[in-house]
Amino acid sequence: MAAAPGDVPLEYVRLGLRFGRLESGFVDAYTGDPRIRAHVYDEPAPTPAQLRDQARGLLGELDSSDLAADRADYLRGQLTGLECTARKLAGEPVGYLDEVAAYFQVQVTLGDPAAYAAAHTELEALLPGGGPLAERYAQYRRREECPPGRLDDAVHALSSALRDRVRGRYGLPDVETVRYEVVTDQPWSGFNYYEGNFTSRVAINADLPHRMGQLPHLVAHESYPGHHTEHCRKERGLVERADRVEHSVFLVNTPECLMAEGLADLGVEASIGEGWGPWAAEILADVGLHLDGHLAERIAVAAAPLNRVRQDAAILLHDRGSDPDDVVAYLQRWSLVSADRARQQLRFLTHPLWRAYISTYVEGFDLLSAWLAARPEGQPVGDRFVRLLDEPLTPAAVADELRVA
Repeated sequence: MAAAPGDVPLEYVRLGLRFGRLESGFVDAYTGDPRIRAHVYDEPAPTPAQLRDQARGLLGELDSSDLAADRADYLRGQLTGLECTARKLAGEPVGYLDEVAAYFQVQVTLGDPAAYAAAHTELEALLPGGGPLAERYAQYRRREECPPGRLDDAVHALSSALRDRVRGRYGLPDVETVRYEVVTDQPWSGFNYYEGNFTSRVAINADLPHRMGQLPHLVAHESYPGHHTEHCRKERGLVERADRVEHSVFLVNTPECLMAEGLADLGVEASIGEGWGPWAAEILADVGLHLDGHLAERIAVAAAPLNRVRQDAAILLHDRGSDPDDVVAYLQRWSLVSADRARQQLRFLTHPLWRAYISTYVEGFDLLSAWLAARPEGQPVGDRFVRLLDEPLTPAAVADELRVA
């Protein structure tokens, strides 16, 4: 399938697929014409320098293209991320903070320990008793763990209930489907593999304990109304109806990742909202599992500021040159996690492909939460959230809307 002269969107797709030949897992999903992928895989293997130069060439073509402004802005952000990845693959020195900015259009800094201490104070009030807070928090988390043999029942019950809500509020193709599987030996807790044709495979990592109060967030994040829902709606709306071929490929370490993870982390708020804890408790009770939904919701609100500690750890490791053992201790102190859990987090933060990715969750959630909160008076959350599912928004565009608001 030949590209017309100056067909930047199609050449971007081909370029993204070429990155997949050098970095396993870089192409998160591809739903386009299989002939394009076959042609790319028949080419001689690219070098990082060649990919860098191709990204720069396409960036240069954007200014003279006749693409709509939102389409050009989207591609400019994606290509900037690809150019940075190519430079890193070529062995060029790229500072960690510059790397995150090139990938995700955000500037990251260390969080405020005073905010973490305040969160600890809130948790102290919710988890009374003797002993250090970390021990009480660990005991609470253990009590909330879903029995491994019941994980499948819990996930499917929550998925079915969330699917009904999302279908009613946002709409989904009639043929969409998600299937779940349990895996091991992965640096993440869950992962959505979008396979095209409105079908996803969601892998759940059994190496980590899954708390029942966290399962609604996991299912919402990966499926309804998170990654699966976004992929379905954009495949139907942007690719099939609007013929925007660039959305047939989803590439790691690009601005679209921050948007995708941010909206997915808002899945519970966008589908259930306040009262999600008792709602989840009722769903789980139907399959014989007990959850104190009120407490789970209050704990989640109190602990939310601690999510930023993971990004601190990445900055300390990769920008400040901290010793890994010191970073593990930092995670234990402020996140109130065990040494084993801190080392599992460190595994993600030191993975060559994923080391910068933690910022998609931290900065993505903060940016899109603020954007949702700044919606016009009287506008329902769903009417705002659906723009994230359907439009090719970028972090820079959302930040601009926030400044105007």
